[in-house]
Amino acid sequence: MTVERIIEATELTKTFPGGIIALDRFSLTVRRGEVVVVIGPSGSGKSTFLGCLNGLEEIDSGSIVIDGIPLDHHRRNRLLIRQEVGMVFQAFNLFPHMTVRENIDLAQVRVRKKTSAEAAGPTMELLKKVGITEKADRYPNELSGGQQQRVAIARALAMSPKVMLFDEATSALDPEMIGEVLEVMRALAAEGMTMVVVTHEMGFAREAGDRVVFMEAGRIVEEGDTERFFGSPREERTKAFLSQIR
Repeated sequence: MTVERIIEATELTKTFPGGIIALDRFSLTVRRGEVVVVIGPSGSGKSTFLGCLNGLEEIDSGSIVIDGIPLDHHRRNRLLIRQEVGMVFQAFNLFPHMTVRENIDLAQVRVRKKTSAEAAGPTMELLKKVGITEKADRYPNELSGGQQQRVAIARALAMSPKVMLFDEATSALDPEMIGEVLEVMRALAAEGMTMVVVTHEMGFAREAGDRVVFMEAGRIVEEGDTERFFGSPREERTKAFLSQIR
């Protein structure tokens, strides 16, 4: 049985001012329900790729199709993709003047057109999923970094996305808080959520990733299923990189 491709990125190029090449004819497909972990040195194009997937970054050439919808210049297509793709950043980006509950309600009310009453139940279910129901009426500055990131994950999930993108979601956290966020991400992976995860957390990659992609200079150096990738990397550059971070 062939598993449906939900993300198709083909021959993407992206250059920043000063001639910096972020993506160099980069192609990647992701199957529905797959967890793809993207690793590589700083400046390799990992975050740029995620930004391109949900339209935060404009590509110079190439094509992106998500769940059959082309990410092109048509506003309707872009809005549809934004609704179907959740993204969690390194920064939590919560509204400081809103409570946890209000932060999560907002997307449901504004984008999914629910009433506040209709959003209330799903919001509490999401807070239960990420393990912080008791913080519903607190403000972001009253939470730890790990708790804020879990709220950010719940907020992204409130849109009922088909794909979740994680861009270094734990890199701004103190070491003792990383585990609680990774645990939520592992649970999402176990539930079958399609995920593309940029991270330096190799333990997460080994445990939750179906496939690992190693990038450098805007290209894929090597990719493969997780066990093979870590057990017997084929490229010398991959071996050198892994030797530094294991």
